[in-house]
This record gives sequence, C-alpha cells and structure tokens, in this order.
Amino acid sequence: MTEPKRKLRTIDAPFVALGPSGVAIRTRLKHLTPEDDKVLRLIGEHLGRLASGDLAARCRNGLEHSTDTWAARKQGLTAASSSRWAGSITKATHDQWALSRRCRLAHIQGLEAGVRTLTHRLSQPVGEKGTKKAPGGYRSRSEWFNKSRRLAVLEHRLDMARADREAGVVHVVRGGRKLLGNRHNLQAAQLTEAEWRERWEAGRWFLSADGESGKRFGNETIRVTPDGDVSVKLPAPLAGLANAKHGRYVLASKTAFAHRGQEWADRIESNRAVAYRINYDVQRGRWYLTASWQRPVVQTIPLQTARAAGMIGVDTNADHFAAYQLDVHGNPVGDPRRFFYDLSGTAAHRDAQIRHAITQILHWAKDRGINAIAIEDLDFTAEKTREKHGRKKRFRQLISGIPTGKLKARLVSMAAETGLSVVAVDPAYTSMWGDQYWRRPMQTPRRKMSRHDAAGIAIGRRALGHPIRRRTTPPHDDRSDRHGHRTAQAGPGTRGREETRPPVTERARDARARTGTQHGTRETSASKTVRDTRSAGQWVQDSLLLTD
Repeated sequence: MTEPKRKLRTIDAPFVALGPSGVAIRTRLKHLTPEDDKVLRLIGEHLGRLASGDLAARCRNGLEHSTDTWAARKQGLTAASSSRWAGSITKATHDQWALSRRCRLAHIQGLEAGVRTLTHRLSQPVGEKGTKKAPGGYRSRSEWFNKSRRLAVLEHRLDMARADREAGVVHVVRGGRKLLGNRHNLQAAQLTEAEWRERWEAGRWFLSADGESGKRFGNETIRVTPDGDVSVKLPAPLAGLANAKHGRYVLASKTAFAHRGQEWADRIESNRAVAYRINYDVQRGRWYLTASWQRPVVQTIPLQTARAAGMIGVDTNADHFAAYQLDVHGNPVGDPRRFFYDLSGTAAHRDAQIRHAITQILHWAKDRGINAIAIEDLDFTAEKTREKHGRKKRFRQLISGIPTGKLKARLVSMAAETGLSVVAVDPAYTSMWGDQYWRRPMQTPRRKMSRHDAAGIAIGRRALGHPIRRRTTPPHDDRSDRHGHRTAQAGPGTRGREETRPPVTERARDARARTGTQHGTRETSASKTVRDTRSAGQWVQDSLLLTD
C-alpha cells in the first residue's frame, strides 16, 4: 500500500515590497534658557489637557461620529488654542481612536484562536496523542478540568470584546498603559512618586503640528527656518508670553538636522509640508525636535529586474540573520554568512542591534553586486497564543522576542536608501525543505552548514522563482544520458513542482499503482547453459518414432 499523498498548503507568489512612504528625522534642542523650558512646558501642558478632553469626547461619540461632531469639537478647541492647533489635536485623536479599534480587532482574533484550540482539545479523550495538523487531548483529568475553566474565562472575555467593538467602545490611556500600571508598582519599577509623576505628565503633553504645503517653510504652527531658528505659535491663553510678532515665541537656541539635512532644507525652502513634534525626555532631561514628511509613492522595480543579478536569501532567527548568496540560476555561491544581534535589554538597545545587523547585510549585498534581498513575509500574530503551544513557554517567548514588524519596516526603509529592493516570499516549508534538500549537499569539511543557512538558500530560490526541493538521486547504474539525470531541477513551468515527491524507497509495483500503468515486468532473458535453454517448439507425446 502506498502512503497517502500529503496535501500542501497554497504557497503565495513572491513580490517586491513597497518602499517607505514617509521620513522622520530628529535633533536635540540644545542650550535652551530657563524661560524656553518654562514656555515649552506650559504649551505642552495646556495642549495636553485639550487633547485629553478631545479624546474623551471622541470615545463618547463612538460609532456615531460624523463631520458635524468633528466640526463642533474643533470649534471648541479653536477658542482655547488656535485653528491649526485644533486641527492637529483632532487629527491625532482620530488616529489614536482608529488604532485602538484595530488593536481591539486583533485582540478578538487572538481570543477566537484560543477558544478554538481549547474547544478542540477538550473534545478529545484524555491522553489522546495529537498529529501535525491538530493537537490531541490533555494529559490528565486535572489539566482537562483547569483548561475547561480557562475556556469559560476566554469565552467571557471574547463576548465582552465583541460587545465593545459592536458598540464602538475603545480603551485608550494617554501617556501609556504601562506607565499607568507602574503607579501601583513603584518599587518594582524603581521609581519614586515624584519621578513617576514627572514622566506621567510629560507623556501626556501635546506639542505636535501638522505641515501645510504652500505656507512659509511648510508649517505655520511650529516653524523652523533654514538658519535653524525655531518658533512656536502660542495658544490664545498663553499669548502674553510671546517674544516675537504675531503671538510667536522664538527659542534662544538654533538647531540643525545632521541626517537628511539637505533633503529637509530643500523642502522648507520650497514651502513644502513638514510636520514637527517637540518632546521632552525626562530621564535625560533633554528636549528633542522631530521633523517628518510624506514621500510620493515610488513604483517598485519589476520582480524580473530584481532577480537579474541573483539574490541574497535571509533567514530570520532569534539571535542572528542567516544569509546566503545565490546566482540567477538559484545556485548557492560561496559560504554562508551570519549576522548576529542581541534582543535583550531596552527597546532602544534592541532597535540599535537590528539596525547594525541590517547595515552589515546591506553592505555585503552591495559588495557582491546584488540588487535584491529575499526575506520571509513573517507574521507571528497567530502563533503567540498560549493555548496553541501549551507548555512550550520558552518557544512562545522565542517567537514573541522576534520583532517581525519592526524588522521588516527597518529593512525596507534602509534598503531603499542604499538602492536595494526587498523581495518577500511565503515562509511555508522553507526551514524544513532547506534542511532536507540543501544542508547535506552543501556541507564540506571546511564549511559548516546549519538548518538556518539551508533555509536562507530555500528563501533565495523561492524568491528567484526556482523550486526548493531537489529530485531524489537514482541508483548509480541508472545514471546515464539515456535515462536522464533525475537530480535536474524542475523548470518554473513544471506543474506540481512544489508538490510532494514519491519516497526514495518506492518499489516498482508501487510506482505502477501510483501512475496507473499495469504493464508487467520484462520477461527474463534466455539462459546461456544448455540445460536451461528454452525451446521454441511445443512438446507433444507421440508413441511412434518418426523416421522420415
């Protein structure tokens, strides 16, 4: 009997990732006077109170929001600030409300996945073993009972989340939910009440202004001149603090952008929109100015153009990138490369580690003359649930520790600056097939191959449009030109090239049953000995001797 053919999931076609749609640069506001510090704090505190009230009003409106309610809110904010400050506040409020809605939907999807897993496992007999496609039952009656209690809890949370979403209810904390939770755990956060209060107030300030094309230097609210002068339009209640015309306050220090400074200067000199944000870092005691603007949508290069010079396949892991260079035909070139990083510590440290590793990959790709980098289109959103992996806490922490979203955004933006393209491929079976078909053939006494290096080859081949799996090598006696070399790769147009292959140990009769051919085996040739020689005639018994 032949084994049933395993059905593979649909593999999506590779595509060239879109480039960045915006730019943000930051610089420090140095040498501020005490008066500058006081004015910035007053502006941020006043506008922060307005932003908190506007967000509360928007949450109360829920799904009943309309242009009339938005106009009423903006009109009320204009009287306490200005029309431009009111526009910036309401826009930030709408963005925050929409983000909360998307987070609520993601939370519902996670709860639904957990409920489905628990329901399936509870329906299985205790001790039932699972398969690759579906988990089995729980190990003991005690675990079954505890999971049944957890199922009831998750179903209750799911009902509440669905009701909130249908009613348009969102839960938002200005300043951050984590910082709010630290208020009840000051000792664990290693903060005093005064330190926490300072961070909390600074986190709720509002000092952001949207850009306006056609206006002077691209922004009327927070204006930065080419010479580095920074001026802020004061809200109506603080107009008495102005030290310049038209109710503006000019900071004593000058500023400059070291990164993308020329691009920023070109925009403001042509009066193109630039948005600014001023924030205060409590831990460092420093003020920062961030400038941002949108880029026009750049048409990505065709996939065939990205493949023209080969590809570098990159496999993402918990502590390193495993990269391998492939030529245009999908053949590995040289030795594997590994770029390590450390994802422990603070968020700033993790981000710096990722940027450093990506920079090394980009420099290596430019040195090798490669135009594109292939990476898996990873998304671990559904894989982090505790119900799916059960006791595998370390594995869940491993998945959660890989910053897939930030990694893709960083790689795309940094690759665009160096003139490289990023090709995203479906991650299905890349690690398994790479380890099965490429690890041993590529390993030599001087080249150590890991399954991650082999996965890099698989990712690169999929991005180039070549199949990952290699055909099984036939016996030595069958390797000839007459029969064809079965290790040749299937062409891009071959049907079923990504499907399962017959096992290496398949017998002849199994192959005939699988292919539907009913031809028998070839008759054995005649023996060379006289005793066993076959006669072409037919034996007939005759009593008389024929003497003719």
